[in-house]
Amino acid sequence: MNLIDLLTGNTGNEVATQAENKFGISKNQIIALLAVSAPLVISYLKNKSQDSKEAEALNNALDKDHDGSILNDASQLEARQGEGNSILSHIFGNDKANVENQLSQNTGISMDKIGPILAMLAPVIMGYIGKEKQQSNVGAGGIGDLLGGILGNASNQAQQQQSNPLNDILGSVLGGGNSQSSGNPLNDILGSFLGGGQQQQGQQNQQNGGLGGLLGSIFGGK
Repeated sequence: MNLIDLLTGNTGNEVATQAENKFGISKNQIIALLAVSAPLVISYLKNKSQDSKEAEALNNALDKDHDGSILNDASQLEARQGEGNSILSHIFGNDKANVENQLSQNTGISMDKIGPILAMLAPVIMGYIGKEKQQSNVGAGGIGDLLGGILGNASNQAQQQQSNPLNDILGSVLGGGNSQSSGNPLNDILGSFLGGGQQQQGQQNQQNGGLGGLLGSIFGGK
């Protein structure tokens, strides 16, 4: 299952439905947030995995806690929200507040909700990575390549199928994430895309004004 299948399939729909019921945010808005946060989390983890100790810790965490069962069991979502907050704190570190602030500003989701929603999404993203890891049968030494492959495959599919705003969002985020300008996923994704969607994006994104325009096209002008 590639990343776009995660977003558009049953898992994405179930996650969005639960979050909509709990937080009063539209399903489309949740899916769009997942489309931004999933590659962001994966990019951060890929960057961290360049350190062998971080790669080993991630490998152990995936083996122990993230077997992918959450993708088929929506009942785990709310129960694992506290765990999700810890996941985000570890992944983003000192960038966590800045990430949440940028995502709040560019999705229209209020600051009091963006953190809890991301905490609900985090175990889903980790479960997806864990499932991909099992299927690829890689250990700590292959984690970085696995994460890079996930991002690369999703980017290629999004660019080939730019027929809807969700693919445009994912393609643009991944385009920013592939930038080598700074080597910092926060700068590459949040900075070049979320913070200024006019930079080095496709013509449609320039016309729409980055993430805000793409979200607006999904949300009916929100």
